[in-house]
Formats: sequence, C-alpha cells, structure tokens
Amino acid sequence: MPDDQVPSEQHRQEAEGAREKAEDTRQGAEHDRGSAEQHRESAESARNDAEQFRRLAEEARELRDEQRAALEAVRQEQERLREARESARIASEEARHAAEAAREAAMDAVNATAESLRQTLENMKVVEEMRRTLRDIRDLKTSESN
Repeated sequence: MPDDQVPSEQHRQEAEGAREKAEDTRQGAEHDRGSAEQHRESAESARNDAEQFRRLAEEARELRDEQRAALEAVRQEQERLREARESARIASEEARHAAEAAREAAMDAVNATAESLRQTLENMKVVEEMRRTLRDIRDLKTSESN
C-alpha cells in the first residue's frame, strides 16, 4: 500500500495546490471586486462633484445675470437722472431768460413812469406859469379900473 499512498499523497498535494490556487484566485477576485467597488465609488463621487460644480456654475450664472440686470437698472436710472438734470438746466435757462425779460420790462416801466412824471412836472410848471400870467393880467385890470 505504500504505492497507493504515494498517488493519494500526490492527489492530496495536487488538491491542496488546487485549493490554494482557487483560494488565491478567490482572493484575487475579491480584491478585484473591492477595487471595482472603489472605482465605482470614486466614479460616483466624481459624478457628485461634477453635479455640484454644475449647480455652482448655474448659480454663478444666475447671480451674474441678476448683477447684469441690476447694473442695467442703475444705468437706466442714471440716464433718467441725466435727462432730468438736462430738463432742469433748460428750465433754469428759460427762467433766467424770462427773469431778464421781466427785469427789462420793469426797467422800461420805471423809465416810462419817470418820463411821465417829468412830463407832468413840465405841464404843472406851464400851468403855474399860466396862473401867474393870468393873475398879473387880473391885477393889471384891477389896477386900471381903479
């Protein structure tokens, strides 16, 4: 039986070697499965990061659009203020011209009043001179009649 033992020892050793090889293969497969799981997790994490960056980029675009709209509103308000300033400047210039015309009219009225008063004074002097002359004539007639 020693000959029977040798092949069975050999079969046992071969079986042991096959078991070890199978165990190594199983461990390798397990390692590959773990590695694949790590790659899947890494890919999922990368997808999550990419999605987060996409959301951040979208939020940044929305913020930029809001800022652009706010800047446009400010620009339009500045334009309205510039137009209002220009209208006020024109109105002020027209008011200045009107005030100048009113001043000139007032000066003309003062000059006309002064001229009228001067003329009235001249007329009063003439009337006074006529009264003196009439008095003198009456006095002469009175003295001649006496």
